[in-house]
Amino acid sequence: MIFDPARLLFIAGPCSLENEGVCRAVAASLTAIAREHADLKIVFKGSFDKANRTSVSGPRGTGMEAGLELLAMVRRDYGFPVLTDVHESVQVPAAAEVCDVVQIPAFLCRQTDLLLAAAKTGRVVNVKKGQFLSPQEMQFVIAKLQQGGAAEIWQTERGTTFGYQNLVVDMRSFPLMKANGHPAIFDASHSVQLPGAAGGKSGGQREFIPPLARAALAAGADGIFLETHPRPEEAISDGPNMIPLADLPAFVTSCLAVWRAVRA
Repeated sequence: MIFDPARLLFIAGPCSLENEGVCRAVAASLTAIAREHADLKIVFKGSFDKANRTSVSGPRGTGMEAGLELLAMVRRDYGFPVLTDVHESVQVPAAAEVCDVVQIPAFLCRQTDLLLAAAKTGRVVNVKKGQFLSPQEMQFVIAKLQQGGAAEIWQTERGTTFGYQNLVVDMRSFPLMKANGHPAIFDASHSVQLPGAAGGKSGGQREFIPPLARAALAAGADGIFLETHPRPEEAISDGPNMIPLADLPAFVTSCLAVWRAVRA
């Protein structure tokens, strides 16, 4: 198992894998942070294909072959478990050959064939709660993964649709989802996203990432999912809802303080 209840699970990396330079910069910073905090379990994340862009003209990333090569490099050179998301069942076997964690995107969390394909790999499956689902409905998503024989299951809250181009996080989600018997994680980046609100692409409010992350941990979340980049303004996707890499150490320290206090 990767999840350890005695350590804060921290899933972090760029939104799109982009290139080797970005991946190495983020991985090096995460390595330094890991040395400082023995009670932190870091998983490196990155997407090889941003298939769910607002506009057809939005850049989609490296593609699967190049993206999996970058994830394999991070795993080999920095020693982190790695995570990527899959959008079609046909992508699952190749992703599972490289990645320790296969992630199901929020919009696809009810796609039975995709869930079962991920479950049978023997890898950890992290499934994001759809923006359209209540926390209580996640029990049925989890049941599919359990029926498929998933070795380890994580559930991630990423906000619920609240009117147009806005999301809201119900902090009751964490105890409700944990009642399913599996870790509940807070996606601090996508919960502050403003879907489609930036002229054919999504906007975001990164200033709310720290307070929401601390609130989620106080409510019982087992981990944080966060996107970070050396220069978010230059990122090809989700820049407005990323933490700048230079701000990451202070963010992690503040999250750990709350997580430790809750468990004291």
